[in-house]
Amino acid sequence: MSLARYIIGFVLIITGITASARQGQLQNVYARKHISLNGRWNYIIDPYEMGYYDYRHEPFDQSKSGKGGFYDDRKQLDKADLVEYNFDLSPTMNIPGDWNSQAEKLELYEGTIWFRKLFNITPVAGKKYILYFGAVNYEAHVYLNGKKLGWHKGGFTPFQFDVSDKLKAGENVLVVKADNTRKLDEIPTINTDWWNYGGITRDVLLAELPQSYIADYKLQLAKGDATHIAGFVRVEGAQAGTPVSVNIPEAGIKITVKTDAGGNAAINIPVKKLTLWSPENPKLYQVEISANTDKVADKIGFRTIEVRGQDILLNGKSVFLRGISMHDENPLIPGRLRSAGDMRMMLNWAKELGCNYVRLAHYPHNEQVIRLADEMGLLVWAEVPVYWTISWENPATYQNAEKQLTDLIERDKNRSSVIIWSIGNETPLSEPRFKFMSSLAAKVRELDNTRLVSAALEVHRKGFDVIVDDPLGEKLDLVSFNQYGGWYWALPKELPKYKFQIKYNKPVVITEVGGGALAGYHADEDTRWSEEYQESLYKYQLPFMSTMSGLRGMTPWILVDFRSPRRQHSYFQDFWNRKGLISEAGEKKKAFFVLKDFYQEMEQKYK
Repeated sequence: MSLARYIIGFVLIITGITASARQGQLQNVYARKHISLNGRWNYIIDPYEMGYYDYRHEPFDQSKSGKGGFYDDRKQLDKADLVEYNFDLSPTMNIPGDWNSQAEKLELYEGTIWFRKLFNITPVAGKKYILYFGAVNYEAHVYLNGKKLGWHKGGFTPFQFDVSDKLKAGENVLVVKADNTRKLDEIPTINTDWWNYGGITRDVLLAELPQSYIADYKLQLAKGDATHIAGFVRVEGAQAGTPVSVNIPEAGIKITVKTDAGGNAAINIPVKKLTLWSPENPKLYQVEISANTDKVADKIGFRTIEVRGQDILLNGKSVFLRGISMHDENPLIPGRLRSAGDMRMMLNWAKELGCNYVRLAHYPHNEQVIRLADEMGLLVWAEVPVYWTISWENPATYQNAEKQLTDLIERDKNRSSVIIWSIGNETPLSEPRFKFMSSLAAKVRELDNTRLVSAALEVHRKGFDVIVDDPLGEKLDLVSFNQYGGWYWALPKELPKYKFQIKYNKPVVITEVGGGALAGYHADEDTRWSEEYQESLYKYQLPFMSTMSGLRGMTPWILVDFRSPRRQHSYFQDFWNRKGLISEAGEKKKAFFVLKDFYQEMEQKYK
């Protein structure tokens, strides 16, 4: 393998990263012509990162030695190098999928695993090809035919590479180095309360596009204005003055605008008769966008969301958010949610509970979940993993958080179900934290002023007062906080002694509340871990929270029991967080029905 090839490879590292950052995400990749690269991928476990570093601990892809790592094309690799590995003889696993649930020895593994996919294609001259990853946890390095495309940090957001000039006719070799090692300065940091699922956890697609194509668009009602659809369309490779058409046939809307020198076309469409999206009537319109030789279709709902005093107004009407928190995990089959069937099951459970709203904690969930929420009529709180103790004073950590937030907003900005962008959860008070979080809040407003911004704030107690005076509340639209009265402090029957002291005159949405119960374990209501204790907790908590005049919603913790290495009680937990209202076997606990009854009352009250 020549030195020249490695010099070229190093250039590809730099240009690949720069191009990816400049290009941004391809909006609505699933609606484009594409081939799926999902399926069985070969994998090699590499705890010492032998495939990335040589014995001097120098990265192969930056080495002057000309010797390759695990990512090299198997047919071109010098057989004298790295004889200890062979992708052809290595085991396989399903992609998308986490490695923890697919091999027993990988259940608690944190480190590097290499994945390889062989695929055949005949590239069409004059076409663009975008290699798209839905998510890889946490750090991904991507190689095609032995050449590095670039790398990405963030375990829950999509990324892509333009591979138009890197594909070859016939067999191609795609290799991904996935590393889920927890690190102090990353987002999230070392300490979390969910399973650290590693691997290529979401779809891998190869999209085919014309040379000039519709790269991005946003079409939503203007802030607080149900009479105008506002947004933009960006056409990659377009000259100034390129016509862009937006057609919404059912609404009788068809307009044509022109791009500026950067390929951007501003959209401002007056509307008279439009059925607004809501949980009661989740109306989606077929929207068609065309420019040059490209055309893309999407299903988009239109609604307004705003706050006024202590009210949350959906389409101008006060709404109570009857919610529940969720993790991206299938309790019935170990691992991440794998398919629309898994996701629909979880959302149907939320609907059965009486929910009109879900909190997708504590990181960006699968794009398909958001689209299902659009279809099924569930409002969404979407969050980034700025969780607990972040490295507040590290500029690189902030940039990482802002990039993940930006990627989330870019991906889901057309989804009517998303009403709240959350910038974090339970972050301890300090001046550096306030600056960090305030900057994220400002970034949300810069990127999308049509939705609300919030976070799970810090709370403290003094005597029988539950005090919410977190300074970050000044920067947010909602007063949202977690409170575990009856579980981590006080007993359920003691809750009537306590009172809330809330500094801000804003709508209150409780982001977490609840306690653990092992399904099937029965005792009296004073016995922890019993279904009766959890039931009692909800019976006391719901009226306790209702004493707040500004209470406009809640997402109790949590819909379903989920796996967590922090939860080690050998009998009642066994590496499961048992605060779910439904067990890992799909059994509804007694508290499920208490909350369901309360939500039925609130539904009637806010009709």
